[in-house]
Amino acid sequence: MPYLTAENDIKALITKFSQAKILWVDTEIADYKSNPRLSLIQVLADSTDSSGDGTFLLDVLDKPELAKDFISEIMVNPNIEKVLHNASYDIRFLGNDDAQNVTCTLKMARQIPYYILPLPNRQLKTLIETLCDMAYVDKTEQSGDWGQRPLTQKQLEYAKMDAVYLAGVHRRLLEILAQCYPAPATENLTALGEKYQEIESQWKPLDSEIAEVKERFKAGMMAQKLKDSSYFELSSSIAMKVDFLTLARLTQTEGIELNFPVTLTKEIQKQLGKLIDHPSLEVEDIASWRLNSNVQQRRKSTKKIVPEPESEDLTALGERYKEILPEWKLLDSEVEHLKERIKKAMLVQNKENTPHFKLSSSSILKVDFAKLAKLALSVGVELDFMVTLTQYIQKRLGEAINKIDVQIEYITSWRMTAKTGEDEEEEIPF
Repeated sequence: MPYLTAENDIKALITKFSQAKILWVDTEIADYKSNPRLSLIQVLADSTDSSGDGTFLLDVLDKPELAKDFISEIMVNPNIEKVLHNASYDIRFLGNDDAQNVTCTLKMARQIPYYILPLPNRQLKTLIETLCDMAYVDKTEQSGDWGQRPLTQKQLEYAKMDAVYLAGVHRRLLEILAQCYPAPATENLTALGEKYQEIESQWKPLDSEIAEVKERFKAGMMAQKLKDSSYFELSSSIAMKVDFLTLARLTQTEGIELNFPVTLTKEIQKQLGKLIDHPSLEVEDIASWRLNSNVQQRRKSTKKIVPEPESEDLTALGERYKEILPEWKLLDSEVEHLKERIKKAMLVQNKENTPHFKLSSSSILKVDFAKLAKLALSVGVELDFMVTLTQYIQKRLGEAINKIDVQIEYITSWRMTAKTGEDEEEEIPF
């Protein structure tokens, strides 16, 4: 475990690692709650090292020049694959958007269907203990004082092993993903279809009941004027909208550049007419593929006597939800995974029909708002549709938003957050 503090030693190591093909990288941050500063950069080049002796600890606390060297020679180098967990956090200190060829093990873990990796969360500690056959991993030093010097021996041991754990998790995730997603060209579509039918027959009744319970729970909470219960929290949201031409004129008057995609619905296409072929629009035609089952399953009558929302027993509903949720989550993730594999395989194998599925396509036309606004204002075409003011648009407009008539739309679709007792809350959009 080489712990490097001297500037020349760190620079020499950075130069050495600039020739690597893949590196496993971690960081420790000092004062992460108040004044976050890069304290350590841990680098491992040998994924077979299980002792941590091959982990290099680069002490860069209050040495921005060394951090810049690491960023310029390693993080922005597209020829070096950098593996990190929850990479979006670390790269805030290691190059931000300039970082290239970054692999995030958190994102990899999220690609694995829940039924294959049924974990309450995808934290590195959880993945290590599950995938690397380790009963317990002590992460208490994660929130330790990384701004102190000298660092304790326990901190150094923790820092070196984090890179080792990261490499081990990365290796196992690659193995699992390879098993989860075989080459589409070699998929047996008949076998996949039969497997889908088998799982769907178990999933459908549960999926129907889950939907019914959620809808009844939402209606019951609203009728009983509850925003919180032992099982769910209920919240509403609002959307800010403005007429397209109003927004277009404002951005032109104020010199504000807004770049976001606008979907050209059939109604907007009708309003544009022949202008849709104007070269300045640069319309993007995106193919959307839809998978439909060729096998119609007989639906059983599910008529039930449902209480009025005001008298709904929310405790009983919540208990039923908790009872069926685990099995539903497993089956639902397997259903989605099978559909994804079937769709990819049918596309690669150029099959529109199988004994179990039919694949159909449609086009989604998109165009950049700024290009559409410029064309509409220059030729005087009256485009009549509403634009939702996302947080990005609101931020770009700034104070100029006060110069237009913004419509506030109260969303009647609510969001229930299930209190499942797991580390990650489950959000259920309605």
